[in-house]
Amino acid sequence: MTDIVIRTQNITKKYKNNFALNNVSINIRKGDIYGLIGKNGAGKTTLLRIISGLSILNEGKLEIFGQTSESDLNSVRSRTGCIIESPNFYPYLSARKNLEYYRIQKGIPGKECVEKALNNVGLSEIGNKKFKNYSLGMKQRLGLALAIMGNPDLLILDEPINGLDPIGIVEFREILKKLNRERNTTIIISSHILGELSQLATTYGFIDNGRLLQEITSKEIEEKCRHHLLVKVNDTAKASVVIEKELGCDDYHVLNDNQIKIYAFIDTPEIVTQALIKNNIMVSTINQCGANLEDYFVDLIGGNQNA
Repeated sequence: MTDIVIRTQNITKKYKNNFALNNVSINIRKGDIYGLIGKNGAGKTTLLRIISGLSILNEGKLEIFGQTSESDLNSVRSRTGCIIESPNFYPYLSARKNLEYYRIQKGIPGKECVEKALNNVGLSEIGNKKFKNYSLGMKQRLGLALAIMGNPDLLILDEPINGLDPIGIVEFREILKKLNRERNTTIIISSHILGELSQLATTYGFIDNGRLLQEITSKEIEEKCRHHLLVKVNDTAKASVVIEKELGCDDYHVLNDNQIKIYAFIDTPEIVTQALIKNNIMVSTINQCGANLEDYFVDLIGGNQNA
């Protein structure tokens, strides 16, 4: 059975009469890169703050590495690293000295972890540069270096690529992929840049107005968003034979309501129509369909008026 690193059960967080989170239940497995998606104010940061111990839930249950009691949760959080609020780095200290300060403060043994962290985020050659002279991208990398300095099993990242230029975003993504691939680090990350998350996440959690709308794997969402022809016919069994035998296509899926998804001939639907009609199959509709992650999210929350 796959190990569960984080499990929340019906977590609720209220501020006066407003629900920041309302019965949110998520499951994050070991080795997942879990993309948390939602509008501003949807509850993403509140959920990450509860997981990291920066905020207290009102109702529900939180489990991290199999632990649920408050004392045990505080203990296992030593196995986590997080970027939720920007660390207060000292502007006139170098990156190395800043990390050394936090290493001592956090009680992380061994000075070598500072060099490993700088190397992992590509800052080792400029580690002696003062923080105040760092670009935004460098500062974001240093924040990640601090988060991974203790070699955590779990990373909690809230909008870590905000403000980065395209090159910085790609570099940050590759660092996270490397950590996940080489260390099997579990990552939960929120971001507004959904195109970037689509290249990173293995699982998604969609949150809107404090509620979890859906939890879905990247493979499942790729299948839902994959470009295809959606054909409605009067006889799916007979149409399937034509698709396979005459068109030589086995990449299709029969749905209910006399519909078939065909993952070929996307740009030449007339070939499909012609073959079906020639074999006395009535074609009611044929449409090109497919979406990206942003389209999927907008549809999920109810269209552009709610985005």
